[in-house]
Amino acid sequence: MLRIGLFLATNFAVLVVLSIVLNLLGLNQQGTGGMLVFAALFGMGGALISLLMSKSMAARAVGAQIIEQPANSAERWLLETVQAQAQAAGIGMPDVAVFDSPSPNAFATGANKDQALVAVSTGLLRHMNQDEVEAVLAHEVSHVANGDMVTLALLQGVMNTFVMVFAHVVAAAIDRDSRGRGAGYYLGYFAAQAVLGFLASLVVMWFSRYREYRADAGGARLAGRGKMIAALERLQQQAQPEALPDTVEAFGIAGGLGHLLATHPPLASRIAALRAASD
Repeated sequence: MLRIGLFLATNFAVLVVLSIVLNLLGLNQQGTGGMLVFAALFGMGGALISLLMSKSMAARAVGAQIIEQPANSAERWLLETVQAQAQAAGIGMPDVAVFDSPSPNAFATGANKDQALVAVSTGLLRHMNQDEVEAVLAHEVSHVANGDMVTLALLQGVMNTFVMVFAHVVAAAIDRDSRGRGAGYYLGYFAAQAVLGFLASLVVMWFSRYREYRADAGGARLAGRGKMIAALERLQQQAQPEALPDTVEAFGIAGGLGHLLATHPPLASRIAALRAASD
């Protein structure tokens, strides 16, 4: 609740400041107040709705099957391991699911620390030994305990609001001599939104990479540093993991191999950070 309160307060402050800026620049045309409300509703509301629906959307996106009653010893071990880690992390027991994918991967999502979802791929269970799977589960449980899903969604909401309102400011400045909104306004708005949206995504992806290091450290505390390093080294030995759907990619154990727009840091950097922390 504290994160959501800070999120709402931040967005309110953004709208107030931008309203003042528009007045000072003489760009507070008729309809600008409606634009600010529109930006708040879609910037903040869209992020919150996505967060609230993230658990069901993620499960459907990968075809994850939640383990209600363990059908075998492997599923029983998964439930027991996640339960023990959740208790150690001070969160409620997440739903545990398995999804069919040849690529070793896992993710966690959910709007509530006590009602989250942790899912692993069949490829992960095939290619990793039990200690390594334990470390991956600990990494995902740490994401939940850190509130990463909530924080990332709130950051995205703030960025959405900035992009929409500043794009309006730029477009209004370009078309300030036109009555109403001419072609210049719309061309300026879409161009500004594209540029500002790209810059905002750099901020969001930077945070996504930062929280991976935190989740690795949390996984090391829950499962053991050696197991966490071994799990990342195992991922490093595999071919490039199959990408998760966009709705859950940022919450996987292994993301894309890009740079500024990557959701995850390079595995080599994550392993080096864990080794440095143990020195």
